[in-house]
Amino acid sequence: MKVFMKKLFTHKFIAIYAVLTATLPAFSAEIEKITVNGMVCAFCAQGIEKTLTAMPETQAVYVNLKQRVVLVEPKLGQKLDIAKIRNGITDAGYDVVKTQTLANTSVAALKAEFVGKK
Repeated sequence: MKVFMKKLFTHKFIAIYAVLTATLPAFSAEIEKITVNGMVCAFCAQGIEKTLTAMPETQAVYVNLKQRVVLVEPKLGQKLDIAKIRNGITDAGYDVVKTQTLANTSVAALKAEFVGKK
C-alpha cells in the first residue's frame, strides 16, 4: 500500500508540475553588463546607481568601482532600454566603453562573483 501511495503522489506531483510550467510565461532575465570609464570614487558609483535605479523598468543595479562595471536587471516582464541607460550614464559625466547582455542570470548572482574576486 505504501508503494502504491508513493507512486500515486509522485505521478500527481509530476502532472501538477507539468501543468504549471506549461501555463506560466517563460521568463529569462537579461542583465545588462556595462563597462564604464571615469568612475574614480564611491560617490561616482553611487551617482550612477541612483540614476539607473530611478528608471521605472529597473529592478536592481550594482556598480563595481574596482572593475568599472555596472550591472542592471529589469523588472519582471520588462525589457531594458540600453540607449536610455547609456544616456543616463553619459549624462552623469561618464564614458560607456562596452555593453553586454547576459541571459538567464541575476544581478545578485553576478554580484556574488564580483565580491569573490579580490
